[in-house]
Amino acid sequence: MCKTTEWIQGLFSHRNPRHHIMTFSAILSISYTPQSSIFCTQKSNPLSLKTLLFPPQVGKKLVHQPLRYKGFSPKGDVGKIKASIKWEKGYKKVEISSKEHLAVSLAYDVAQLSNKFTRERGAFTVVLSGGSLIKYLRKLLEPPYIDSIEWSKWHVFWVDERVVPKDNLDSNYKLAYDGFLSKVTIPPVNVYAIDDALAADGAADVYETTLKRLVKSNVIDTSTRGFPKFDLMLLGMGPDGHVASLFPGHPLLKEDKKWVTFIRDSPKPPPERITFTIPVINSSSNIAMVVTGEGKANAVNSALEDHEKTDKLPVELVSPEGEWKWYLDVGAASKLFKE
Repeated sequence: MCKTTEWIQGLFSHRNPRHHIMTFSAILSISYTPQSSIFCTQKSNPLSLKTLLFPPQVGKKLVHQPLRYKGFSPKGDVGKIKASIKWEKGYKKVEISSKEHLAVSLAYDVAQLSNKFTRERGAFTVVLSGGSLIKYLRKLLEPPYIDSIEWSKWHVFWVDERVVPKDNLDSNYKLAYDGFLSKVTIPPVNVYAIDDALAADGAADVYETTLKRLVKSNVIDTSTRGFPKFDLMLLGMGPDGHVASLFPGHPLLKEDKKWVTFIRDSPKPPPERITFTIPVINSSSNIAMVVTGEGKANAVNSALEDHEKTDKLPVELVSPEGEWKWYLDVGAASKLFKE
């Protein structure tokens, strides 16, 4: 057994399984590598996520000793699990935790970025998506964030939207308004919803024109390639690896000129949508990828492992110029640990 494995198993020596879960979501700090060398450089049986959470009994007494690994102590990271994947353009950060802590961690990071960009630029441009993302913003609606964030500096956009009326249950705007926007003091003029009176192609054109106007007025920053550079893009991912309304095998994945485009044959209803293109997504200063649920574990594994393949999932085309952090719950991360 390598020292890394011994160190990890030492964290889970308590007999109470609830303690194992608390420990797992509180103090584990590791360097993430592909499965072939996970945790150890020597040949050994890979640890499963189940083993990490509910290991065999290794003794009747609690092990009380400083937690140190490679010269650092994870003590300062209480409340978080952090891992980082080194890749060709920097570090892809991954945080695995319970759903509750995911919301806590996401709120903290969003608030930090809000403070940074409002101080540096006088504005904070935030891109939302649909799905379960909005409910994980709930901690921003509580102290200290609800009272300390400069909501008046926020400018809110959507990475994709269904071409339906704003009061339709399928509307990403309605989802965000009901669960988040109606509870904060962002000026309505700073919330950029699509024109739902237009068809998909017209709505996409008008949205792109709006973005170009805001780039010209310096509300939105510009990337080195001339695409809009949003301060923070909050993304989700589907079980099939789709992001925004960019689906596996769809021709829109190759669109590299337009900022906003449209789709009329979405494999998920409703069929008509508008969506940011891959170059716009990749121009972001920060991307937060929020993924939960075991049903998405295969896509997460495909995105985070080093796979040489030509037929990539849409999420595997995401390669931002800025920072990229994944927020995963245990279910979504389960395939990262071999059984």
